[in-house]
Amino acid sequence: MTPVEFVDIVLLILLAITGIAVIRTRNLFAAVMLAGIYSLVSAGLFVVMDAVDVAFTEAAVGAGISTVLLLGTLALVGDKEHKPQHTPILPLIVVLITGGVLIYGTSQMPPFGAADNPANQHVAPYYLEDSYDETHVPNVVTSVLASYRSYDTMGETAVVFTAVVGVLLLLARGPLPQRIHHDGEWITVRPGTTREELAAQFKAETEGGGGGPEGGGVDPGGGADPEDRGDTPSGEGGERG
Repeated sequence: MTPVEFVDIVLLILLAITGIAVIRTRNLFAAVMLAGIYSLVSAGLFVVMDAVDVAFTEAAVGAGISTVLLLGTLALVGDKEHKPQHTPILPLIVVLITGGVLIYGTSQMPPFGAADNPANQHVAPYYLEDSYDETHVPNVVTSVLASYRSYDTMGETAVVFTAVVGVLLLLARGPLPQRIHHDGEWITVRPGTTREELAAQFKAETEGGGGGPEGGGVDPGGGADPEDRGDTPSGEGGERG
């Protein structure tokens, strides 16, 4: 066994363990962090396979942006998953069938890295021989991404940017978290309170020196730190207002 094969096996084992852990855990925060670890290990596997450009994308989008957006979502919905009401038999059958079809589809693919692969007989030699003369970029991968596939790369960047903006807009206009941190203390927000109402109440408290308007969106008894009250910022197990 070569060192590269050993590293491949170790990374694949880590991927399998992480994937199973993501499926089994009921804590959404742990699931998000494990998903980020899964993406990071995948990026390492891509590096071993000499796909450095794909590894950069996986590390930046999968382990970076996606993790941040999911953590922002958990700040709104909490980190506890509701117990499913249905049995997992049907999803298991769908996953097994889909996995079987994918494995069958890859059975006809040529061996990875073989010199007689179609990609190594036509496209790769052309890039290796002519990319510098046509693009004046010394790195072949960079010349492919920035020149030969420049429109494709621009499209991928636009798709990722659009997805990030869309998720941020959804988070910005979504429901308020059950508990927020304001002026050094955790405050319980009453269900149904809008951001505009909350901002108006905080403004009135600031201008009036405290004592917000009656019937506002903040629970006057919810100012204790969540760690002292035995709950979390997302409101699990704490006062609901």
